[in-house]
Amino acid sequence: MTTRLDAARLLADAQEATGLSDYGDPTLPQRFTVAVDHLNALGMDADGNRQAAQVCRWLLTSRLEFIEDRNRHPVADEVIEGPMFVTGEPRSGTTLMHALMSVDPQARALRFWEVMYPSPPPGLAGPDDDRRERADADWREINAKMPKWLRSHPYNDMLGDGLPEDERTWAFDFRVMTPTAWWRVPMQSLVGGLATDAAAQYRLHKAMLQQLQYHRPRKRWALKGFHGFRLKELFDTYPDARMVWLHRDPVQVAASRTMMMADIAEGVVGPVDLHAEAKKHLEMTRASIANTMSNPLVDDPRILHVRYSDFIADHIGTVRRYYAFCGRELTGRAESVMRAYLANNRGDRYGKFTYSTRLLTDIGEDLDALHAEFRPFRERFGVAIENRP
Repeated sequence: MTTRLDAARLLADAQEATGLSDYGDPTLPQRFTVAVDHLNALGMDADGNRQAAQVCRWLLTSRLEFIEDRNRHPVADEVIEGPMFVTGEPRSGTTLMHALMSVDPQARALRFWEVMYPSPPPGLAGPDDDRRERADADWREINAKMPKWLRSHPYNDMLGDGLPEDERTWAFDFRVMTPTAWWRVPMQSLVGGLATDAAAQYRLHKAMLQQLQYHRPRKRWALKGFHGFRLKELFDTYPDARMVWLHRDPVQVAASRTMMMADIAEGVVGPVDLHAEAKKHLEMTRASIANTMSNPLVDDPRILHVRYSDFIADHIGTVRRYYAFCGRELTGRAESVMRAYLANNRGDRYGKFTYSTRLLTDIGEDLDALHAEFRPFRERFGVAIENRP
């Protein structure tokens, strides 16, 4: 018999451990209870429940300490000026684009050690701060548990200094349950079924940027996330933001993301049903493309649309184009470190990531029909069909 997780007890434990009670949002306990109900419904054994309880306590105490920092210091006075976002479908080159921008000496990007352990503000930390080492240890554990993920996402070898997506800033808000917070728990990522509030999520995202900028030299934020469904709220939060949106053949997107997420899930929960994964990720791709085609803010002048094929053909030229779009110059020093990054970080350094569109035909889809379905998208953004298996 396994012991069910008790949301009220976990909340009380976090408050007792920290001596704090302000979560910065009166709705958080209710939302946390929904997340715990999901965990209990998984039917995990005692070890799984123990690991889940530890993650819950980590996220809750981190949240309490984060809000206390804002109550104690004028963190909220930090101005986030002209942030630069990268977005696009999964597997469309967004991480590489972001990685190149992140090495610009004049840029600041989120780092995993910061979002995993955001308190106290890094600008106030002393020389004995061990958060980077703690996050490095976490990432060695993640990579050992999900070794195949390195093939599709070799950036994971950056360990605690790696580049999280913007969505990771919401982990302690219990609106997403991603592998980089829940890897110790035998569960698949939960990207739906939890309460979402885009405006609240971007307020928290901005609070995280303020926390990490506080008492540090001012630099331009370079950020990356899947923002297509939340454009209004993003621009409401950051009116002077700019965004580059990479576009790729949706058929390849669906096949590639299926294989990547299956590799991640296999490391956490064991063998997965590839057919079920393919159906799920094709539907998610369809929904995202439909949003791209119907959302009027897609044509906002603050967004630069770029073809994946153009980025792959000229990485630095694409970054330069985006910088010019943002009214910035790509300095010679920045270009030099970006070229060094490309030379020293081959995408296949952990083996070649392979996937096939047969994942889609195996679930009864006809590729010609899919290409026809996505033709309006491809014509709008000039995206050619990728001729690969």
